[in-house]
Amino acid sequence: TERPRGGLPDARAPGSTERPRGGLPDARAPGNTERPRGGLPDARAPGNTERPRGGPPDARAPAGTERARRGSSFGAVAGSYAQHRPDYAEAAVRWALAPVTSRRPLRVVDLGAGTGKLTAILVRVGADVTAVEPDPDMLAELRRGLPAVRSLHGSAEDIPLPHHSADAVLAGQAMHWFDLDRAVPEIARVLAPGGVVAGLWNVDDDRVGWVAELAEITGKSADITLNAWRDRLGRGRREGLVTAGAGLFGTVETREFRHGQRRTADSLLATIATHSAVLVMDEQERAGLLVRARDFLHSRPETSGGEFVLPMFTVVLRALPAPRGDGTRS
Repeated sequence: TERPRGGLPDARAPGSTERPRGGLPDARAPGNTERPRGGLPDARAPGNTERPRGGPPDARAPAGTERARRGSSFGAVAGSYAQHRPDYAEAAVRWALAPVTSRRPLRVVDLGAGTGKLTAILVRVGADVTAVEPDPDMLAELRRGLPAVRSLHGSAEDIPLPHHSADAVLAGQAMHWFDLDRAVPEIARVLAPGGVVAGLWNVDDDRVGWVAELAEITGKSADITLNAWRDRLGRGRREGLVTAGAGLFGTVETREFRHGQRRTADSLLATIATHSAVLVMDEQERAGLLVRARDFLHSRPETSGGEFVLPMFTVVLRALPAPRGDGTRS
């Protein structure tokens, strides 16, 4: 329930003096200072067995080849992902950007942008957005939905942008797929002095009875829940970012923002079907899980009578550059 502090001007507000969004200079244009990309393996590419490094392992993140399978599974359902996954609480996005909110233009990279769920919010709050996404099918869906946004094929470990070309790098529902030991230095490279990095996740509010019951039915296939985030996942992901960012970033802050998504029983079932753990199941196991979830949703008075709001929070980890010896931030 955090209120945005300061915040970006509403891009839709009358009298806004926001400059037209022209995007970052084309990283591929002649004369840019982008370092050559040496072909680091794409963290979401099939066959990459690299385990995420840089702190305690995420208790929900699969290791090795299963992690690679899950991370690369979304492209097959890119259209459903775009249709059924939730966006993010606007207050959360504004808080993530608050340290650089006065910059004009405000250049933001949406890293691991997927189909553009976070990208659309960034556009709405007036940022100059460049979306970077490794999966070609997800990127194609983003370009269909947001044709005016500059979008590039690339990964967190090999960002196709010049040094100091962004004021903020945000990742929505994506940072847990990054190899943080390689991604964090890349993020620091593209950030301008004093820039900010933030990861955002939507977590279901399992303090609500039927949400907790649904999470029990779907097990590891469910989205992460608020209690799981507070008990262990938030701490683990924060520690991972702190460890990988040692010397590059200072304090990592975390906040929670109330959010919700309008769903029906059938559309929530479609959302569950886009989760990576479900996507990599064999056909029989996946069908059985979805039948159990469907039966539950159609049996509950909260979810069986038409449209309802799935209660959730957008949780944020935000890090600023580490202070330099002169007291300023690099």
